[in-house]
Amino acid sequence: MSKLTKSKILLNRQCPRRLWLQVNRPELAIEDESSMARFRDGNAVGDIARKIHPGGIFIETLNKDKALSQTAEALQGATVPIFEAAFIADDVLVRVDLLLPDAKGYRLVEVKSSTSMKEYHLEDVKVQSWVMSRAGMTPTRVALAHINSSFVYPGYANYQGLFSEVDLTEEVAVPDEVNEWVESAKATLSLKDEPDTKPGSQCSSPFECSFQEHCAPQEMDVEYPVSILPYGKALASKLKSEGYKDLREVPAERFENPKHIRVHRSSLSGLPELDDEATQLVQALAYPRYYLDFETIAFAVPVWANTSPYTQLPFQWSCHVEDAQGNITHQEFLDTTGSDPRRAFAESLVNVLGEGGPIVVYNAPFEGARMKELATYFPDLSTALLAAVDRLFDLLPIARNHYYHPDMKGSWSIKAVLPTIAPELNYSNLLVGNGGMAQDAYREIIDTKTGDEKRKQMHEGLLKYCEQDTLAMIKITHAFSGVKN
Repeated sequence: MSKLTKSKILLNRQCPRRLWLQVNRPELAIEDESSMARFRDGNAVGDIARKIHPGGIFIETLNKDKALSQTAEALQGATVPIFEAAFIADDVLVRVDLLLPDAKGYRLVEVKSSTSMKEYHLEDVKVQSWVMSRAGMTPTRVALAHINSSFVYPGYANYQGLFSEVDLTEEVAVPDEVNEWVESAKATLSLKDEPDTKPGSQCSSPFECSFQEHCAPQEMDVEYPVSILPYGKALASKLKSEGYKDLREVPAERFENPKHIRVHRSSLSGLPELDDEATQLVQALAYPRYYLDFETIAFAVPVWANTSPYTQLPFQWSCHVEDAQGNITHQEFLDTTGSDPRRAFAESLVNVLGEGGPIVVYNAPFEGARMKELATYFPDLSTALLAAVDRLFDLLPIARNHYYHPDMKGSWSIKAVLPTIAPELNYSNLLVGNGGMAQDAYREIIDTKTGDEKRKQMHEGLLKYCEQDTLAMIKITHAFSGVKN
């Protein structure tokens, strides 16, 4: 039977089947972007947490026996902070983020990259405290350190104030509860066969499970599963329980939501639907028309002065400009120097947008919020930036309220809509094919360890991706207005 760790116990708390699969069939996991982002942010946050407690000992080895030995040795030496200290009790191994010297020993601090304490964090520190106490070293205090979202990075590698601590000493003193968790996890790992846990709310809480495709595979012969109903998770679940698989099998009278009615009707007919109102709204747009898209990065640990954790910081824009004669030009901005790009971004944006004409975007609250933030950062540009916000025209609600194609399968994202209008624009052929990949590419470019050739490839990939987003808006606008692309 596999040795238990804190992570495995928490997996079992979410779903025994997930723990069993993680240990016995890890190849079945499909990790999503959010899981990888949490892992990346966790590493960055952990690194800073160690740096703000200088003079500590980092138990860096991943080897269990070496980690336990090095921890024991560190505890016998000078009283200094210990990072990733290892403890084992009742066949449960834990690694403690921070052991910080206290008046009567060491206090335990678990570090998280979230901006507040979550309920599952308490379970996390309960397990660690339980193991430490059983190993003969009860922590004097127990705390959780999370990101302080109001922290403003002053620069010069000064991260004092990045974390806020929540004292959990009293809350973790429930040993019997942890005993039950440990025994339950051991029972799961003792099973020869996979537990038959049915899919449910635990598949996405507190985290998305990486085994969902294994536990609840999509019906291969179902073209329009009931799960495509937008904002219809409860109804889809009910329909599934009644034996419906394909949306087209469901009687029309079962739907009350107008979007559900449209999705059902279009799926049955196999034909797209476009309301006249969409055509009227788009045809009314004046010229010149500016088709605009941003790319942003959000660092858990700020890297530029006067920025805060998880703030969306724009580093790239693409803009196609269309005049009344149908002539289209393209301009773009991308700063990959690794320096704060906001000033140059804002100045170049103001220059390209001019003083009149609609600015067409896909999800105006996003671009609008970024421009308002830039107006706050740079007061001398605020008048032009805020004037641009007033000119935004959002294609997303037009599509969501007035257009549907069966191939969209319940989604109005630009990547779902575009293939139904301009299939020749294919994101799968791009080196950078979505927003998550764009953030990853940008991180790689500004990493000093990245080679010149790789940096050049990523730079070109970002330019092509952002340009395609604004070209996509032209295609969608023309289609909605009845213009053949």
